[in-house]
Amino acid sequence: MSSDGIYEMRVMARADLDRTLDWAASEGWNPGFDDARAFQAADPLGFFMGWREGEAVAAISVVAYDASFAFLGLYLVRPEYRGRGFGLALWRHALARRPAKLIGLDGVVDQQANYARSGFRLAYRNIRFGGPAPLAPGGARTADLKPARTVAFDRLAAYDRRCFPAPRAAFLSLWLSPLAGAAIAAERGGEVCGLGAIRACQKGYKIGPLFADDAAVAEQIFLALAARARGETLYLDVPEPNVPALRLAERYGLAPVFETARMYTGDAPAIDLARVFGVTTFELG
Repeated sequence: MSSDGIYEMRVMARADLDRTLDWAASEGWNPGFDDARAFQAADPLGFFMGWREGEAVAAISVVAYDASFAFLGLYLVRPEYRGRGFGLALWRHALARRPAKLIGLDGVVDQQANYARSGFRLAYRNIRFGGPAPLAPGGARTADLKPARTVAFDRLAAYDRRCFPAPRAAFLSLWLSPLAGAAIAAERGGEVCGLGAIRACQKGYKIGPLFADDAAVAEQIFLALAARARGETLYLDVPEPNVPALRLAERYGLAPVFETARMYTGDAPAIDLARVFGVTTFELG
């Protein structure tokens, strides 16, 4: 750590990541209480912090899932240090050290122009829906639901891979074992046909991912997870192109509260977006 005015940028320790999530909470991003554990497992070298005269001033993550795909998030600069180039320097530093053929991000809409100048192109919007969690079970039973931990992990990872651009076993194994939440798998005809998780956050609960073969399975998983929130505020991040997912959120009284611009440095990856009823997390994709 430098005290002579030099701006130092380095990989985060776990305490630094915890600090970054505290910053995110103060910005209203509402992280989950247990997010750091799974985030760091995804790519221990993918989280960076900038220090100015012994003070942590900026953060960013570029999580490289493999050589073909990475995801940028947690881009934060403390308010009193904004406009002085600390964030941009850290941005360039992180991208240089975690290169990938394709990089994605979920950025605030009013920063799209800045991201475009760095080579990112808009793919679609993600819309965060929020509202009181539905209490009634509802929905038709079209699949068998069971705790995700009772299904062979390789089967869950294979299903996840249909909905995400790269393998992410280290992250997924922890994300589907939340310390304050639950994860559910759906099966039909002996095959996995859906996957979802809910986690406790600074405010209420978030469901993510919510992946399913069709809207009926998505609804069944959604309602089973929502029951865990016991009527508290519930959030679901929905890709706008998935119209049945938008209708699901609206049908159960959730309303748009926030949106992001999903952007990539190249063509959007070939994932089955029709199965993505809820994004896993804006920070890591």
